[in-house]
Amino acid sequence: MTAVDAGRWLERRPLGRTGLLAPALCIGTSAIGSIPGIYGYEVATEQALETLRAVFAGPVPFVDTSNSYGGGESERRIGTVLREIGGLPPEFLLSTKVDPDETGDFSGERVRRSLDESRERLGLDVLPLVHLHDPEKIGFEASMAAGGPVEALVALRDEGLVGHLGVAGGPAGMLREFVDTGLFEVVVTHNRFTLLDRSAEPLLDRCAEVGVAVVNGAPFGGGILVKGPADNPRYAYRQASDAVLAGAARLKEICEAAGVPLAAAALQVSLRDPRISSTIVGITRPERLDQTLELATTPIADEVWAELRAATPAPDGWLDPPPAG
Repeated sequence: MTAVDAGRWLERRPLGRTGLLAPALCIGTSAIGSIPGIYGYEVATEQALETLRAVFAGPVPFVDTSNSYGGGESERRIGTVLREIGGLPPEFLLSTKVDPDETGDFSGERVRRSLDESRERLGLDVLPLVHLHDPEKIGFEASMAAGGPVEALVALRDEGLVGHLGVAGGPAGMLREFVDTGLFEVVVTHNRFTLLDRSAEPLLDRCAEVGVAVVNGAPFGGGILVKGPADNPRYAYRQASDAVLAGAARLKEICEAAGVPLAAAALQVSLRDPRISSTIVGITRPERLDQTLELATTPIADEVWAELRAATPAPDGWLDPPPAG
């Protein structure tokens, strides 16, 4: 792997209308906070720190985290490494997210506490990009209400503690509602634009229309599009449906016949889409950096892409099925 080979995915480019620059690849740090209940394994502190040292010394200058990952452990571990190296490198973009607390409180006051916790853990006074995280937990109306989380985020931006606002969540239709407010410059969607699910298509179209950047998370669907359905029969952190399992098996067959890793196709379907500004790939070991770049640059023929597209499960099996009729 040469720098030139991966250059198209590593070159920083405008992130929508934010004025920020970001590469097409982003390093996700959810699992690095050690969340065995979701991922099925723990990540020891030293392994996490070793991985993060490689990330901040490596070629992918975009890292994503959240207040809630591992009960704050992801941010704490990132902050440890940032203090070791003297702060966030100038070429790096770091995004985090505000979250409800353990009681479910997602009020404006909680958002302020969430941001303060993140600033302290990360050792940063100003956070360049902050997302409202999983607003489906309280719904659009409650999120937008007076005294609610969106009002607080806007105030924090106006106070200079946050650079730019994003929204990160599940249901694509709800994310589009937030886009239509005009308050958000970036959207993070997950598990809804993959080889197995295209629920986010209307969201991506809308974001392209209004200049909102899309960051696509979970291109591997939680691992099923890396190992295949026999070894990992879960999609989007839950047991996969029969339709998704059958679709994943067919996708694996196509890739094996073409001599292409399934994970390479899963990553590249996101990287290749012009509506997507960056794609989040979570790693928990230093060697995963080079492996991710290899997947990103594996040649895949046009006829293979056509077969893969035809093997996408029917829309009624997606996480957000389109309305009937």
